[in-house]
Amino acid sequence: PYRAGSPHMLFSLSKSFTSTAVGMAVAEGRLSLDDPVLSFFPDDAPAVVSDNLAAMRVRHLLAMGTGHDADTMPALHQSADGNWARAFLACPVQHAPGTHFLYNTGATYMLSAIVQKLTGQTLLEYLGPRLFEPLSITGASWESCPRGINTGGFGLRTTTEAIAKFGQLYLQRGAWSGRQLVPAEWADAASAKQIDNAPNANPDWAQGYGYQFWRCQFGNAYRGDGAFGQFCVVFPEHDAVLAITSGVGNMQAVLSLVWQHILP
Repeated sequence: PYRAGSPHMLFSLSKSFTSTAVGMAVAEGRLSLDDPVLSFFPDDAPAVVSDNLAAMRVRHLLAMGTGHDADTMPALHQSADGNWARAFLACPVQHAPGTHFLYNTGATYMLSAIVQKLTGQTLLEYLGPRLFEPLSITGASWESCPRGINTGGFGLRTTTEAIAKFGQLYLQRGAWSGRQLVPAEWADAASAKQIDNAPNANPDWAQGYGYQFWRCQFGNAYRGDGAFGQFCVVFPEHDAVLAITSGVGNMQAVLSLVWQHILP
């Protein structure tokens, strides 16, 4: 039911926009990647803090290396008081952070909560003058948790054209119309392999994970993506970006067609 000009639900492609907000906040000196996650939520820490939870840093949230064995989102949704940060911190952390990849949408929510705690603004508000307005992206919206924090790992709605502009920004290493909106170093780091995510039956989900971006199996490409076929694929070697919004079940099949027909 979607037209090109209608905002489309991005699902987990939202994560790449959240990563961008973190990169901007780091550039503004508001936080560092080595800040302990617990340091932002002292009032929400569990009574007993495990060594692994204490060792969790912002970079582990970004790279999906928090050490959890299961996605924390169900626990967040089930929290009776609507305090998703407290629910996240209460989840057992079975592995040393940085040693174990697990796709964890709750980790991206925590990035959103950190940005809001530091800036007093939601992700949408924070990114407005820094990203959306410079790229002439209008009409974007973002779902929020019960406490008014944008969900971060999902819930952003914007157009296919906006996804293309976002990809173009990363293709240009954060530069847009003569302005450096995102530090080039952040664009490089976010799109590079930060953690091993193999094995996976789908080859494009086993090439390594950056800071809320996936590495692709061909052409040095990388991408943000979301459920049911939302894609922002960046091809640095070919000076190209591919934006797709769709409603499909098999996302690997879409990428396989990209490698077969578009990449050549």
